[in-house]
Amino acid sequence: MVKVDLIVHSAAQLITCASPGGPKRGKSLADVGLIADGALAVSNGLIVGLGSTHEVLADYSGATVLDATGKVICPGFVDPHTHLVYAGERIEEFEMRIQGTTYLEILEAGGGILSTMRATREAPVEALVRQSLPRLDKMLRLGTTTVEIKTGYGLDTVNELKMLRVIEKLYEIHPMDVVPTFLGAHAIPPEYGRRTDDYVDLVVSDMLPAVDEWYQDSLFSQHGIPLFCDIFCEDGAFDLEQSIKVLQSAQTYGMGAKIHAEEFSNVGGSSLAVHLRAVSADHLDVTLDEQIVALASSDVVGVVLPAVNFNLGSSRFAPARHLVDSGVVVALGTDMNPGSAPCLSMPMVMAIGCRYQALLPTETLNAGTINAAHALCLEHRVGSLEVGKQADFLILEAPDYRYLAYEFGSTCVEAVFKAGTSVQPGHSELSQIPK
Repeated sequence: MVKVDLIVHSAAQLITCASPGGPKRGKSLADVGLIADGALAVSNGLIVGLGSTHEVLADYSGATVLDATGKVICPGFVDPHTHLVYAGERIEEFEMRIQGTTYLEILEAGGGILSTMRATREAPVEALVRQSLPRLDKMLRLGTTTVEIKTGYGLDTVNELKMLRVIEKLYEIHPMDVVPTFLGAHAIPPEYGRRTDDYVDLVVSDMLPAVDEWYQDSLFSQHGIPLFCDIFCEDGAFDLEQSIKVLQSAQTYGMGAKIHAEEFSNVGGSSLAVHLRAVSADHLDVTLDEQIVALASSDVVGVVLPAVNFNLGSSRFAPARHLVDSGVVVALGTDMNPGSAPCLSMPMVMAIGCRYQALLPTETLNAGTINAAHALCLEHRVGSLEVGKQADFLILEAPDYRYLAYEFGSTCVEAVFKAGTSVQPGHSELSQIPK
């Protein structure tokens, strides 16, 4: 009998979301890998055994043994798209939208992203870390164990690098795994007026080299966590030619390409993602049928973000059902940000996806775990419960995993484990896991 650090046994359901052959597509997205009366064994932060309770208890003895009778064990959520680091709030814009002002109208009037940019530029690193930690703690409490965080509220070299330092500090002190994305091409800062091409030149010639230099010396590089580059490819932001210039340049530095595509208008962002073999194309609200066919023939992950549509009061959502049925690799994320998606809850995103996008609870769980991990190139490490992967898992106070999407406005997440250690949100300095 092998001695291990932790055994959790007798779960009504052990949900693995295992997909060793690659991301889940089509019908496979509905297979969550359910093991009745399941158990898992953990040693040195990794899963070393899983299966039925009888099998695991016959093979392993644990220094700590937990009984999960009547409960569910499932992977921790992976949130592949957030703008979690920012200063200030945009509550007044929430009221403006209720009264009929559109998101793009607010942006054109100097609000939106630019409002957050001004507050973020003024805030020092310590203040941004202090404001961001509670958001991460809430996410952790709701079951997210790995999160991507974008820059994009600095919009000049100094402040974009400042945001990256904040993201790195959060990774250093918080239990979650954090993945950085450089989004210098998020909006055109006011000092550039309508000189978008000049700003793109700054991103390419000044920001990208500086970001690469930062990354090479960062904890992320040391720990094998990739760096991505994203761009807001949209009418009123950056066009297709500018997006090509930024993303191709980023790829020369080894950064994975991501693209905000077809959120409000269709200028060909998802087609560009396929052409560049990008890691993901995110939003996809107005993606055309022929673009969906192209995505399905590629390895690009389509990240849908229904909390945005819900928050904006929209009746139009990304065609997630069509994307899945066509064979696109679909993932879910919160798009957590102060303007269009002040949402920290992956279970809430799953609930919206079921109700407004006709996704099954099985599909939303896989989309928010293993497929989301593929959207961050971390599928070898997180996103499913498989031998050799990090022991990032949840215990749900529910007899069935579908309660995650069935109930909303509350959470059935009872306990969160990161690398086999129970983590207590709100005490980041005490519960951090050595990295």
